[in-house]
Amino acid sequence: MLYYEKEVSGRDLILNKKDKPVLGFIGTGVMGKSMASRLLNEGYPVHIYTRTREKAEELLENGATWKSSVAEIATSSDVILTMVGYPEDVEEVYFGDDGLLHNIRSQSILIDMTTSSPDLAKRIAAEAQSNHSCAMDAPVSGGDIGAQKGTLSIMAGGEKETFEKMLPIFETLGSNYVLQGPAGAGQFTKMSNQIAIASTMVGVTEALVYAEKSGLDPDTVLKSISGGAAGSWSLDHLIPRVIKRDFSPGFFIKHFIKDMKIAIDSAENMELDLPGLKLAKHMYEQVSEAGEENSGTQALYKFYQ
Repeated sequence: MLYYEKEVSGRDLILNKKDKPVLGFIGTGVMGKSMASRLLNEGYPVHIYTRTREKAEELLENGATWKSSVAEIATSSDVILTMVGYPEDVEEVYFGDDGLLHNIRSQSILIDMTTSSPDLAKRIAAEAQSNHSCAMDAPVSGGDIGAQKGTLSIMAGGEKETFEKMLPIFETLGSNYVLQGPAGAGQFTKMSNQIAIASTMVGVTEALVYAEKSGLDPDTVLKSISGGAAGSWSLDHLIPRVIKRDFSPGFFIKHFIKDMKIAIDSAENMELDLPGLKLAKHMYEQVSEAGEENSGTQALYKFYQ
């Protein structure tokens, strides 16, 4: 069935409003819940599955349909989005006996938005193709705020035709969505993103610690440095949380450590050494071991306490 059609003006492919595809959404954590909510509000029929049903209750109250297994999502959905925690979770969701690739219908589209392994993304795409379906890796950046506001940056890997078909969904979830290349390219791009963030978080945290130690008012310092060459998303969105001693997760430390490990492993496969990334990972691991694994990445501040 064709779900998308071109406007007469020739604009990018848009959704046929009369026949929106049924979406399956797996994983309703900090990010996934807001993403699924935006799709519901846009009028998509959304089927939900998550290991802990309680995490999906608000979505169900707002019109989502509960499915009791990954297989049920696969057999009842046209487009399936996954937003889970770790590469091993992705592996189970896609390749398990009850998984998507063993149960999807022909012509399904799979979009994994988890930050995961580029090699795993390539495997998923190849297996989906053998099942007469398509798969994309489309990890995101922007944290809980971006998920809530629909301003995520979406880094896609896969076929151009599939990317164009999915533009209405990406437009609902993000403000920046770019096809980076074939399968796996989205995950490689996300690793580049995480590498940049890792060292940035060390820098902005040390800047705050230094300002406080010197007796300056951190809010006043922030007004000056955020508008200059030091300006960054982390400085604008995470350091104000630290100043308020708000360490609640927009993105879990435990997941950031996972991402850094994927990036280091991938770099080593390319015979590339990234000492800045390794230092940041070591620092975050110490904070995690001190009991902060479920705090937001801004809790790196506690490394200096």
